[in-house]
Amino acid sequence: MPTIEFIDSVSALNDFCQHIFDAPWLAIDTEFMREKTYYPKFCLLQIATPEQVACIDPIALEGELAPLFEIINNPNIIKVLHASRQDIEIFYQLTGKIPSPIYDTQVAAPLLGHQENAGYAMLVSGMLNINLSKVQTRTDWAKRPLSKEQIDYAADDVVYLGKIYQIMHAKLVALGRDKWLEDDFKQLTRPELYAIEDDKAWLRIKGKNKLTGKQLAILKALAEWREKLAKQSDLPKNWIVRDDALLDMARLQPKNNHELSQLRSISDGFLRRNGKAACDIVKQSQDLSLSLDDKPNKAKKTLHQEAIVDVLMGWVRMRADENALNPVSLATRKDLEALVVNEADCVLKTGWRYGMIGRELEQILQGSLKLSVDNNTLVLQ
Repeated sequence: MPTIEFIDSVSALNDFCQHIFDAPWLAIDTEFMREKTYYPKFCLLQIATPEQVACIDPIALEGELAPLFEIINNPNIIKVLHASRQDIEIFYQLTGKIPSPIYDTQVAAPLLGHQENAGYAMLVSGMLNINLSKVQTRTDWAKRPLSKEQIDYAADDVVYLGKIYQIMHAKLVALGRDKWLEDDFKQLTRPELYAIEDDKAWLRIKGKNKLTGKQLAILKALAEWREKLAKQSDLPKNWIVRDDALLDMARLQPKNNHELSQLRSISDGFLRRNGKAACDIVKQSQDLSLSLDDKPNKAKKTLHQEAIVDVLMGWVRMRADENALNPVSLATRKDLEALVVNEADCVLKTGWRYGMIGRELEQILQGSLKLSVDNNTLVLQ
């Protein structure tokens, strides 16, 4: 394995950038902390190329990373990541840009028979027969100095990532599947995935589907207010007020601090600091209501629709077996339900899944293709 460089000076960073500016691919990972902040605190950037491995200190090099991001944003260099969204979020917040092209090994793994959302350590073990250490899992990456053990642990996240990428790419080319993932990877570069919109914060709160239209309007206003406050103070949202408290306020609609204090989910600290503001928001939103179109409450499937999903699941199993895939990786029951009711964002309508089975399933639903049994075998006609 190449020597691991720890880079915490501008001169060392510039030297490293000169060596990697024409690399065919970069294996990239980040270490960050966000337990006590709203925005992730960028603590370490790991990069591996076919020849080099480096751990770069963004704390020591704050404001000096432009030459490196110029390379990361080079469209001629493939950026290899695993479960890339949190890493991309950091790059987007720092630079306003999203690296492209992206190759996400977690997204690619199901096409080679691995389970959906496979963890990095699982892929390293399964593909390289190497068991990664978990000793530094709870490391505080913001503290300095970092020990050799911490740096070695962090570097493992890109050393083996590069090897996995090369193996995956070669296998997918041999299977003729290397182009299937292009749309999936492009989806990861959509800015709307990483731009945090305050007025959509309520959509991430579990339990909202049980609220009435009026209650949803109150929840939406409270969640937007909390999101803005969390950003301004750079604190985790739940440190300001938890989701269950927002739901309680939306349901019970307290008029003042006394009524608010009756809710078990409200802390004394929140009551002192933000109680009046929260009650004011509840009052201002009481005459509003979200329409049924805005309310994310999906209709219950009919008996016939459930039966159709059962039939389609049989064909999914057949196609998955033919392609040596886990059926769940090809299509879950929820995916098939979304297709049956024609949801616009159904995953079976895009990417490699559409080519492998989504188009066929649509044609079955339209009646232009039919499933039948021939000699104890399910066939498509």
